[in-house]
Amino acid sequence: MRADAVNRSAPEAAGPEAAGSEAEAPFRFEVSHRCSHSHARCGSFHTPHGVVDTPRFMPVGTLATVKGVTPEQLRATNAQMVLANTYHLHLQPGEQVVAEAGGLHRFMGWSGPLLTDSGGFQVFSLGAINTINDEGVVFRSPRDGARISLTPERSMEIQMALGADVAMAFDQCPPYPASETDVAEANRRTHRWLERCISHHSRPDQALFGIVQGGTHAHLREESARAVAAMGLPGIAIGGVSVGEPVEAMHRIVRQVTPLLPDDRPRYLMGVGSYREMAIAVAQGIDLFDCVLPTRLGRHGTALVGGERWNLRNARFRHDHTPLDPSCPCPACAHHSRAYLHHLIRSDELLGRILLSLHNLTQLLRFTGAMAAAIRDGCFSEDFAPWEQGSPAAHTW
Repeated sequence: MRADAVNRSAPEAAGPEAAGSEAEAPFRFEVSHRCSHSHARCGSFHTPHGVVDTPRFMPVGTLATVKGVTPEQLRATNAQMVLANTYHLHLQPGEQVVAEAGGLHRFMGWSGPLLTDSGGFQVFSLGAINTINDEGVVFRSPRDGARISLTPERSMEIQMALGADVAMAFDQCPPYPASETDVAEANRRTHRWLERCISHHSRPDQALFGIVQGGTHAHLREESARAVAAMGLPGIAIGGVSVGEPVEAMHRIVRQVTPLLPDDRPRYLMGVGSYREMAIAVAQGIDLFDCVLPTRLGRHGTALVGGERWNLRNARFRHDHTPLDPSCPCPACAHHSRAYLHHLIRSDELLGRILLSLHNLTQLLRFTGAMAAAIRDGCFSEDFAPWEQGSPAAHTW
């Protein structure tokens, strides 16, 4: 079943107020520039809460907050779209509470675009699963042990109640490694669940993205890409990567799958946020990324600087009174020294973790912004590293 066939009837299912809103929901993707020696492109994804310029890194705010960062601070990093998680918000505080507040945007105080993951990955990776079948998944809550049933329909209901701009389809993410038989079964289930998500989703002001699975098996990845692409959805994600497979396998998956996805829709590589992997993916035509990496590193005292990871606990920073990265506009670099950040981290001060989280978020957003500038200026390459001396893209950094 194609999404456009369902969407025509969505306003009627959503009630009279939605009847005239289908034309008003500005979900469209426009490509503005293309790289002449790769598949990289710049684009604009239009949503009801603003435009997302691509390529773009998206910070992860699992529980309606990017850890340790206020919405005002997040805006200052140049973030445009933020992720939240259906699984975690269903467990706490519950989608009813968020809906009572007027939706996720008002609840968390973020006026820009939002995306909610379906919860599928967390169910399979975090929950003690009791039952998985074609109907859905029954698992035990890690909070109180209660048995919870999550189906494609239930995932859509929760995400519609949360009210993010983009909802992700409920999928089965096979672990790595997994047998070809198990991955093929997960593929079949993912595609059937996607059809059910499309049939049940009825918010015209919310875009539904499908997810390509298939593990590391090339023919199953192609099968999934073609099946999801045929659904006519406004965007498609590549899932099931960065789950323990060799990094070369992830690169191969991206190179294989991306050309099979519609050119006029945003392409989203889930769970990836390292410099090299983002550059390689952008060269293949990927537009969007997300990862918990920047804030997780920051909370553990690590900063992203010039393509490297610096542990600020290291004694070499104790007497270093220079900025962390003189080119970076974040508060950590603009107002503080390496020695001060070293002191905060060694003293286990909360401010140190916040400053490094802000710095790392700024770095990844700068990086995807620099890739966009390089694509426009004709100096992008798959080994993009604008901080290196002599880089033709140095002016973008």
